[in-house]
This record gives sequence, C-alpha cells and structure tokens, in this order.
Amino acid sequence: QLRHGANSAQGDDTSKLKTLVPDWINREWRPDPMIDPVDKPCRGFAHDMCGRLLCPTELDWNDPIIRAGIRDCADGCIMMEMSWPASLYAGYTTNQNNLEVGLFKSKLLVQAFKAIFTSPSLAKDIAGDDDGANIIENNRHATKDPSGKKVKMHVAQIIKMHKVSPRSIMYVLCQVSSRFFHVLTRH
Repeated sequence: QLRHGANSAQGDDTSKLKTLVPDWINREWRPDPMIDPVDKPCRGFAHDMCGRLLCPTELDWNDPIIRAGIRDCADGCIMMEMSWPASLYAGYTTNQNNLEVGLFKSKLLVQAFKAIFTSPSLAKDIAGDDDGANIIENNRHATKDPSGKKVKMHVAQIIKMHKVSPRSIMYVLCQVSSRFFHVLTRH
C-alpha cells in the first residue's frame, strides 16, 4: 500500500511537470520552434534549446561542428560519466575549474522543485537562479491566507520536509531529465 502511494505520487509529479517544464523553457527562451509538451521525439539534441540545456558543459553548443558531432555521436562529442549538462547549473554555465559551483542550482531545477514540493503556482515566481534553500522555509508556516482561509498543505509540509535534501534534488533531477528530454541514441 505504501509503494502504491509512492508510485501514485510519482505519477502525479510527472503529470504536473509534463506541461510546466516546456512552458517554462518556452517562456524564458522563446525557442523556434517552441517545445511541444506532447511531442517527445522533437526534443533532446534534435531541438536546439533542449540540446543547449543537455549539452555537456565542457562542449560549446554554439559551435555548429560540436552540435553536429553531439547529434551524430562523433568521437569527442559523446556524453561521458563525468559530463554535466548545462541544465544543472546556475545560469546554465559552469566554472570548468570547479564543477561544483552552481551545480543543481539552475532556475529550471528550482522551479521543478517548487512545483513538486510546494505548488506549481509558486514555481513561476522564481526570478532567476537560486539555491532553493528558502523554498521550504518560506512556505512551511503557510496554513492560512491573508483573509484567514485555510490553505491546502503542500507536499513538503505533509512529509515534514524542513530543508532541501540531496535525495529530493535527485528526485527532481530524474523527473525533469528522464520525463522531458528525449535524448537521441544510436539505433
């Protein structure tokens, strides 16, 4: 019964993010073509904006030779176990001398975290990259709105989450990456 509840919650999170993630990307970058929330095969490295977010930070997506190499799985352009996609970093860029700076702090991941653990409506309030540390604290005590009406408890309150944990970050990362970016593979 507990496993059924967990699977149900995971399905709810997937459904919640299914349209939110493409919408956030479309609003922020206005890619051409826009990302279709339903058409997964037109994502991944096939779509320039998704490719930019998935591109390993050690490679330059703006270089057409690199971009073609990634799409063709050419030597030197293949994601390896130590390749970190730009979508994980604050500002979607990294310091190659210290790969931990800004890691897991991208606006997209913080928005997804907020959508899953607090509220989808709060996720659009993110102005820029943030470490997300205040997400739980700012929403923990919200049990009534200013007019005195009771407010529905969010997931973080229900599961007594008091801080962002590595496990919760990985859950959000898996939800965003595996559900929304159809990565090209060789057949």
